[in-house]
Amino acid sequence: MSRFLLILILFSTCHFSFGQVLTHEDSLAAGLFRSNNITVISGYGQAKVEYDFRTKTAVANLTRNVLFLGHKFNDKIYFFSEMELENAKVTNGNPTGEISMEQLFLKFNLNRDIYLQAGLFIPRIGIVNENHLPTTFNGNDRPFVETFLIPSTWREIGVGIYGNLRAVPGLNYSFAVMNGLNSSTFVNGSGIREGRQEGSNATASNLAITGSLLYYLKDWRLQASAYYGGSAGLVKRVADSLQINSGLFGTPVGLFEANAQYNKNGISFRALATMVNIADAFEINRAYANNTPSMMLGYYAELGYDLYQLIDPHAHKSFTLFVRQEFMDLNYRIPVNGIKNGVNVKNYTVFGFTLRPVSGVVVKADYVLRKTDNRNEDLIVTPFPQQLPYYTSNGFFNLGIGYSF
Repeated sequence: MSRFLLILILFSTCHFSFGQVLTHEDSLAAGLFRSNNITVISGYGQAKVEYDFRTKTAVANLTRNVLFLGHKFNDKIYFFSEMELENAKVTNGNPTGEISMEQLFLKFNLNRDIYLQAGLFIPRIGIVNENHLPTTFNGNDRPFVETFLIPSTWREIGVGIYGNLRAVPGLNYSFAVMNGLNSSTFVNGSGIREGRQEGSNATASNLAITGSLLYYLKDWRLQASAYYGGSAGLVKRVADSLQINSGLFGTPVGLFEANAQYNKNGISFRALATMVNIADAFEINRAYANNTPSMMLGYYAELGYDLYQLIDPHAHKSFTLFVRQEFMDLNYRIPVNGIKNGVNVKNYTVFGFTLRPVSGVVVKADYVLRKTDNRNEDLIVTPFPQQLPYYTSNGFFNLGIGYSF
């Protein structure tokens, strides 16, 4: 009798547990019920080894690994997310590693020409900000202009509308409203990059608007975009004590960029120019002493050729030789309480190859020659020998791999 009761209890427990799992109220039940919805898992990543010719040292790094998860609820509503791990790991006391959500948003198809997206997303600014997979650009590093001036990947929380005009074939547009920047975390030499809030308890009392026009003309892709947003989401009393302007667009940051891409018969070309304007840089420096410039600018141009066009034009692989020239001035204009530093005037010459043996896999090798103006020694707190010498010219060799699927 006792054995029968034990079996009965076990059966009841298992049945109860099974019933608890198979409930439509619990996300753990996803995939256990027959559904026409579709869930997709994919990702991308890259790793590289960099050799510094001045110090004669090398660094090997798993730059990033990104997991994409998407879901189709129906023909009109979709979910997209990307979780990124940078520099292989995150441990206590190791500031180089980072786990973050790169994107997480819902997409709503309003009709065949217009859709909305809301959540944490990347606005259409520049070339590699939206299209930043390692299989989509040459070189192991993203273009430096689109790292320091356009802080790719630049994502914030907001809502955006995207569409195309049937009356003008090839013309696309976007407009988005999102939270603004945080000027208190601007760092001299990295532009507005450290002012991104990236969906982490972002101050939403200061907003930003951004828009773009994208036009496809035969083998050309032409784009212009702009950004304007506040960078002081503070309580008015606090802002007044710091003598900076708060409000929706208080202490504004403006950015404009234009770019062009061409691809035909193995020839690839891309160019971009951008300018960042910080009208209240004087007030930001007075409040935070972070040596913020009032204007920054930069541009680059890249030319490449796929050698497989000579060997086999129909091959589903490529071997592209490329060269890219970049220039930026991160202190083009400074307020009277700012300090110029020659290291913020940078020239980069990058050349190498990108091998794509199959779709979704790349092997890259490149050489980077970096030149700057002289360093402002007045900004050095700990002089030589504690502070390493600075070289206005330096070379780096990079070898890496990347994937996307």
